[in-house]
Amino acid sequence: MQDIKSEPMTLSQVEEMKEMEGSYEALFSKRAQLYRKRGLNEQTLSEDDYKNLILEHYTFLKRPVMIVEDKIFVGNSKKVVAAAVEAFAK
Repeated sequence: MQDIKSEPMTLSQVEEMKEMEGSYEALFSKRAQLYRKRGLNEQTLSEDDYKNLILEHYTFLKRPVMIVEDKIFVGNSKKVVAAAVEAFAK
Protein backbone atom coordinates (compact mmCIF):
# COMPACT_ATOMS: atom_id res chain seq x y z
CA MET A 1 0.00 0.00 0.00
CA GLN A 2 1.44 3.35 -1.03
CA ASP A 3 -0.16 6.79 -0.75
CA ILE A 4 1.27 8.34 -3.92
CA LYS A 5 0.13 11.80 -2.84
CA SER A 6 2.49 11.83 0.15
CA GLU A 7 5.01 9.26 -1.14
CA PRO A 8 5.59 9.94 -4.86
CA MET A 9 6.27 7.05 -7.20
CA THR A 10 9.81 6.42 -8.32
CA LEU A 11 10.93 6.08 -11.91
CA SER A 12 11.59 2.38 -11.38
CA GLN A 13 8.07 1.83 -10.00
CA VAL A 14 6.49 3.53 -13.00
CA GLU A 15 8.72 1.60 -15.41
CA GLU A 16 7.80 -1.68 -13.68
CA MET A 17 4.08 -0.89 -13.93
CA LYS A 18 4.54 -0.06 -17.63
CA GLU A 19 6.22 -3.41 -18.24
CA MET A 20 3.33 -5.19 -16.53
CA GLU A 21 0.57 -3.18 -18.23
CA GLY A 22 2.17 -2.80 -21.67
CA SER A 23 2.26 0.99 -22.07
CA TYR A 24 2.42 4.24 -20.16
CA GLU A 25 -0.77 5.35 -21.89
CA ALA A 26 -2.63 2.44 -20.27
CA LEU A 27 -1.53 3.79 -16.87
CA PHE A 28 -2.50 7.38 -17.71
CA SER A 29 -5.71 8.99 -16.49
CA LYS A 30 -7.32 11.15 -19.14
CA ARG A 31 -9.91 12.10 -16.50
CA ALA A 32 -7.37 14.08 -14.47
CA GLN A 33 -8.37 17.74 -14.19
CA LEU A 34 -4.89 18.82 -15.26
CA TYR A 35 -5.29 16.87 -18.52
CA ARG A 36 -7.85 19.33 -19.86
CA LYS A 37 -6.58 22.34 -17.91
CA ARG A 38 -3.19 22.08 -19.65
CA GLY A 39 -4.77 21.39 -23.03
CA LEU A 40 -3.19 17.94 -23.19
CA ASN A 41 -6.43 16.58 -24.64
CA GLU A 42 -5.70 18.61 -27.77
CA GLN A 43 -2.17 17.26 -28.18
CA THR A 44 -0.72 14.01 -29.44
CA LEU A 45 1.24 12.59 -26.53
CA SER A 46 4.09 10.10 -26.83
CA GLU A 47 4.86 7.27 -24.42
CA ASP A 48 7.62 9.45 -22.93
CA ASP A 49 5.10 12.25 -22.44
CA TYR A 50 2.75 9.91 -20.57
CA LYS A 51 5.61 8.60 -18.41
CA ASN A 52 6.88 12.08 -17.55
CA LEU A 53 3.40 13.37 -16.72
CA ILE A 54 2.71 10.40 -14.43
CA LEU A 55 5.99 11.07 -12.65
CA GLU A 56 5.30 14.81 -12.48
CA HIS A 57 1.90 14.64 -10.79
CA TYR A 58 0.13 11.74 -9.11
CA THR A 59 -3.28 12.64 -10.57
CA PHE A 60 -2.09 11.54 -14.01
CA LEU A 61 -1.92 7.92 -12.81
CA LYS A 62 -5.14 6.00 -13.41
CA ARG A 63 -6.22 4.71 -10.02
CA PRO A 64 -6.42 2.49 -8.20
CA VAL A 65 -3.45 0.37 -9.16
CA MET A 66 -3.26 -3.06 -7.57
CA ILE A 67 -0.37 -5.43 -8.05
CA VAL A 68 -0.87 -9.05 -7.04
CA GLU A 69 2.28 -11.11 -7.52
CA ASP A 70 3.00 -10.68 -11.26
CA LYS A 71 -0.35 -9.18 -12.29
CA ILE A 72 -1.39 -5.54 -12.40
CA PHE A 73 -4.91 -4.13 -12.23
CA VAL A 74 -5.34 -0.49 -13.27
CA GLY A 75 -8.50 1.57 -12.87
CA ASN A 76 -11.89 0.93 -11.38
CA SER A 77 -13.96 -0.53 -14.20
CA LYS A 78 -16.20 -3.42 -13.19
CA LYS A 79 -14.09 -5.84 -15.22
CA VAL A 80 -10.81 -4.73 -13.62
CA VAL A 81 -12.24 -4.76 -10.09
CA ALA A 82 -13.74 -8.24 -10.57
CA ALA A 83 -10.40 -9.57 -11.85
CA ALA A 84 -8.55 -8.00 -8.91
CA VAL A 85 -11.00 -9.43 -6.37
CA GLU A 86 -10.54 -12.87 -7.94
CA ALA A 87 -6.74 -12.52 -7.79
CA PHE A 88 -6.81 -11.46 -4.14
CA ALA A 89 -9.11 -14.40 -3.27
CA LYS A 90 -6.53 -16.96 -4.42
